[in-house]
Amino acid sequence: MHFINQITVEINHLKQTASQIRRDIVRMVHAVQSGHPGGSLGCTDFLTALYFDVMQHNPQFSMDGVNEDIFFLSNGHISPVFYSCLARSEYFPVSELASFRKINSRLQGHPTTHDHLPGVRMASGSLGQGLSVSIGAALTKKLNNDSKTVFALLGDGELDEGQNWEAILFAAHKKVDNLIATIDCNGQQIDGPTKDVMGLGSLKAKFEAFDWIVTEMDGNNMEEVVAGLNHAKSLLGNQKPVVILMKTEMGKGIDFMEGTHEWHGIAPNDDQLAKALAQLPELENTGDY
Repeated sequence: MHFINQITVEINHLKQTASQIRRDIVRMVHAVQSGHPGGSLGCTDFLTALYFDVMQHNPQFSMDGVNEDIFFLSNGHISPVFYSCLARSEYFPVSELASFRKINSRLQGHPTTHDHLPGVRMASGSLGQGLSVSIGAALTKKLNNDSKTVFALLGDGELDEGQNWEAILFAAHKKVDNLIATIDCNGQQIDGPTKDVMGLGSLKAKFEAFDWIVTEMDGNNMEEVVAGLNHAKSLLGNQKPVVILMKTEMGKGIDFMEGTHEWHGIAPNDDQLAKALAQLPELENTGDY
């Protein structure tokens, strides 16, 4: 008798879920002809693994997040992937994705808190603030003897904001060792390649100099993402914050969008949407909203 490896089954389901989330992303931005598909597609595997496998979280949302892992999206312009993951994790109805960026919608272009959308704990329209908020949440958990983990996602272009480096220094000084920050290293930002806009040099050397534990992973390989997140979790509790340098490709999953900053904030037209969806299988027994 042949037995299917359960880990393989789980990885395959995560890949299928990621494909559906990519479908959601392109359909959302196409419907209103605005939004940021490039970075959203690149970070889909990461957020899928986080919300559907690694993170211990409760869709019965409470803002304080006591006794659960919590996540902060700092690069808030990739809201389409964030909203899709939340909806398909049952924080709110999947059908609400159809309201993305529309008047009076809770799903604004950048996540906000005043509309009380479940799963959103900070407004992240302005870049550079998410790590500071995440550190505050992590310190709160330590003060409350809450053993769960705080996760944060930042863009590499976002590191141009000086506030990040103050936060990076502060987290190490305060030994915030219940925090995992992930940097989306896609090498692209709105004005072009990061190396041309503001060269970052060696992020590994920089974070190590700031006394962080540094790991690296391929953010578009589901097996590696799951393993990388679990490895990062195993490094917590060692008096140092942990950072994952995650290599991704902007526009991942859709051939004509991959690897260029041009799709940072441009929506596909009707023909491009059809071509994109043809490359992305629907999740079995779920499908589009």
